[in-house]
Amino acid sequence: MTSKTKVALVTGVGRRRSIGAGLAVGLARDGWDLALNYWTPYDQRLGMEGSEEDPESVAQECRRLGAAVELVSGDLGDPAVPAELIAAAGRLGTVNGLVLSHCESVNSSILSTSVESWDRHFAVNSRSTWLLIKAFAEQLPVAVPGEVGGRIVALTSDHTAHNLPYGASKGALDRIVTAAAVELADRGVRANVVNPGPIDTGWMDEAMRQWASSATPAGRLGTAEDTANLVRFLFSDAGSWINGQLLHSSGGFNAG
Repeated sequence: MTSKTKVALVTGVGRRRSIGAGLAVGLARDGWDLALNYWTPYDQRLGMEGSEEDPESVAQECRRLGAAVELVSGDLGDPAVPAELIAAAGRLGTVNGLVLSHCESVNSSILSTSVESWDRHFAVNSRSTWLLIKAFAEQLPVAVPGEVGGRIVALTSDHTAHNLPYGASKGALDRIVTAAAVELADRGVRANVVNPGPIDTGWMDEAMRQWASSATPAGRLGTAEDTANLVRFLFSDAGSWINGQLLHSSGGFNAG
């Protein structure tokens, strides 16, 4: 890919203190033009650190790095939004990068999860993943065998107990993305899933920070930049042989 054809959609860029923001800035450094998706009502509902100006702040930083940026609000719980986001990104050119860092994440367990919450988690975390990948693939041309036509990276989690709908819907995401590596081979798609491990984007208290740090052999919590560095590699020519994988970029968290 030349720099003139590097256009990526990045979801989940609603807060300055987010993995999505780090991903956007990292890809801008590598010459990608960007469509950045956010959904402020979700960020406000969770009540974590951030402001309504954060998406524009991230966009401006990417622009200072030379990227053309489309900033697009949209609720990925709405099945019409994924295709709208790809269309918005398409104003910058053929979209050949897709980074899925959005989520719905509200803690609940087997006995406390409501049907409404379950459906919302699967709509945002799983259904939108399928629909985004579908719309992404539909605008890619058939590739020459061996040629990379598009790259997909989605963020996942190994949460299960007491974060049940989130963990279950992320498990579905894993399968959708790895299926894309096979089913979209004719379009030259490389599709991978990244588990970033414990990264404090505003959801940890001090006890959680201390526990997660002690459970990580690398001796510290991860950062958004750590995740961005792996995604940047997967989006580079050097990373094009990695396909259909679930990669742990977690400092060894839960490795023992």
